[in-house]
Amino acid sequence: MICITGAGGTVGSEVVKQLELAKVPFRVAYFSKEKMDAALAKGIEAVIIDYNRPETLRAAFQGCDKLFLLGPNALNQTQLELNAVEAAKAVGVQYIVKQSVMGAEAEAFSLALIHRPVEQAIESSGMAWTFLRPNSFMQNVVTFMSETIKTEGVFYSASGAAKIAHVDVRDIAAVAVKALTEPNHVGQAYTLTGPEAMTYDELANDLSKVLGRSISHISLSPSDLKHGMLAEGMPEAIADRMLDLERYYREDQASRITNDIKQVTGHDPRRFAQYTRESASWLQSAQAV
Repeated sequence: MICITGAGGTVGSEVVKQLELAKVPFRVAYFSKEKMDAALAKGIEAVIIDYNRPETLRAAFQGCDKLFLLGPNALNQTQLELNAVEAAKAVGVQYIVKQSVMGAEAEAFSLALIHRPVEQAIESSGMAWTFLRPNSFMQNVVTFMSETIKTEGVFYSASGAAKIAHVDVRDIAAVAVKALTEPNHVGQAYTLTGPEAMTYDELANDLSKVLGRSISHISLSPSDLKHGMLAEGMPEAIADRMLDLERYYREDQASRITNDIKQVTGHDPRRFAQYTRESASWLQSAQAV
């Protein structure tokens, strides 16, 4: 049995969808009773977990030999995921596929510093493992930028002219499913990127073509972007994490393109233009109001 944590998130929900299509038995773990009840109503085995209560993790993982680990975006994410690793080992989980971040091994920016200690704990746990280290998600354009695209026709970053090889979460999930269902991925760390490194200005041009109206990218100074984040209610520590990621981008650390998605899945990773064309429902809602 496979247990999927983070099942309500961008990547986790896609992993669930692809496992359903593959007709592979699995259990989903949610933070909310509403999501658990909705899954149960669809005939999906579902449980509630609280990373701060290890007994709920042990109960959720009991009877599972494989775990997809995707922790919450919290200030203490490292400790919460370490709690999950300890719980998994305690109940006999044999294999963890961990959602990590591109460049985790080098620990050169804030998100890497969050994920690498968890990777190291898994490596020393005695459990088998595979690490997924994706670049920035294409879907983040929707998650973090759609409101200003809709209302202003612009989106903001502090990335300047940095090139980023954004990756579609459907491709990340496809690699996760392969790792969870095939035997030959143990001990592998896959760096998952899209097939092209693009600036945000280039992404804006693609969006303009699909939406049929002008979309612009505005590059702010880190201090101005932080001010905007804080004004929207983002905790300062989370804002600082995101600004450090922008710094990592500006240093040209996210332009690298790998072949790992094709190597694992047999298909080329999706391009950003393909993602925008296929996101019809969001594109309709993103029209100017």
